[in-house]
Amino acid sequence: MEITELPCDHPDVLALVHRLQAEYVRIFGAPDTDRTDPAQFAPPAGAFLLGRAGGEPVAMGGWRRLDAERAELKRMYVPDEHRGRGYARELLHRLEASAAAAGARRVVLETNVRHPAALGLYRSESYYDIPDFGAHAGTPGTRSLAHDLPRS
Repeated sequence: MEITELPCDHPDVLALVHRLQAEYVRIFGAPDTDRTDPAQFAPPAGAFLLGRAGGEPVAMGGWRRLDAERAELKRMYVPDEHRGRGYARELLHRLEASAAAAGARRVVLETNVRHPAALGLYRSESYYDIPDFGAHAGTPGTRSLAHDLPRS
């Protein structure tokens, strides 16, 4: 997989965001209303990555700075037909490295028990439970997770 940094409003990214929103509708009955400002994912306070295989977008995700210590992962997504090939794990490692290079000490994220594959990925990468935060704090099934980044 080739991974490139792009603005989160790039057409290839937006095509995957559209598919992710359709998945939210299927799982939750509605799209995610947590709006993200593309400027939040611009360096040095963030980054958005797109993975391509054979020229086709197959994975996406970004991070944005929350405070001096934490970066929040957002919009991690691999379409169903591309899952099981290690794309999410590879993208996750690149996002973590990018956030660490920008000075973050920890990455945090929100997911949901209705995303068992996502929970499995994060747990296998040593993510641990933290108190809920963000747009979905208090929503049934929400799980907030963190991962400490290596210090350079």
